[in-house]
Amino acid sequence: MDRRELLMLTGSMATVLAASHTPRAAAATVPANMKGPYIDLTTGKGNMLAGVRIDANLDESKQKWGSVSGVVCGVRDGEALRDLFGFEVVSVARAWKQPDGSYRVLHREAIFYSDLATGDILREWRNPYTDETVKVFDVINDPWNHFFAEKIKLQGPDYGGLNKQADVPEKPYDMGWYDAGNGIVQNRTHINLFYTSALQPEKWPRESPGRKNRVSEFFTMTAKLDDLQNPDKTSVLHTGSWMRVTPWLPWMLMDQAQGHIVYHSTVQSFDSLAGFKPKVLAHAEKLYPHMLEAPPKEYWNKPNLSSLEVYARDAKPAPPKKP
Repeated sequence: MDRRELLMLTGSMATVLAASHTPRAAAATVPANMKGPYIDLTTGKGNMLAGVRIDANLDESKQKWGSVSGVVCGVRDGEALRDLFGFEVVSVARAWKQPDGSYRVLHREAIFYSDLATGDILREWRNPYTDETVKVFDVINDPWNHFFAEKIKLQGPDYGGLNKQADVPEKPYDMGWYDAGNGIVQNRTHINLFYTSALQPEKWPRESPGRKNRVSEFFTMTAKLDDLQNPDKTSVLHTGSWMRVTPWLPWMLMDQAQGHIVYHSTVQSFDSLAGFKPKVLAHAEKLYPHMLEAPPKEYWNKPNLSSLEVYARDAKPAPPKKP
């Protein structure tokens, strides 16, 4: 299994689904139909089939869309957190079954930043920390592909080799489902990373957070157990939440200042473009129409790059701040 073959969550902002789970609930609380009649959610195969149906669709002729919508907060010592701007994710995925029974998921995602009062997609933003108007950069992760199998390696994203990791043995895929009551199952996932930044201070003095990135992501995923156990549902809709703790965004031009940002959001998936907010869909249709279609199969061989790697590739270092 190579570095592209990692389990990822639709709309998750480039986060590993199988990195680390809250321990499964005690056996006495597990619903009897967790183990059937269609899939056994305590086995690798059952979790693989659940994951593909949540992330995409077992019917390879169909696509699935996902969104993440929330607020980005600034965090500095000695003061309360500050709501800075909103963000919206547009993602699309299509499954691709392999001869060995595993699945590749061809996936794209874009991230747009929005005005908290109007919901308009931002093209520029007045930074309250620096009293400077800065250009806002959309994030275009094309592709951000995923891999589902009965056995997986529990590793974090490679980020083009920046996040170096030791090899680990394969284990049965376990999404860590537990009974949330009222016919609902959930799982909780977290990932904690500390890796070399693609934006080193010598070249990117205004954009860089420093030599290292410290990033954590936290998920809760919710689905109906009856949907997961329905063989007629080749795709299962889900909701959930996502949080990310990460350095200042490079386009904020924070000059390596102390502090960081926190993303807080809700996640959902749907089977048509009608699920997106009108302003978000209009922005994507105008500037990035290809991001509303899953990538072709040949995109499987392209690397998954983090948003910082994409910024380092596509942007240029900002000039020094004017006095």
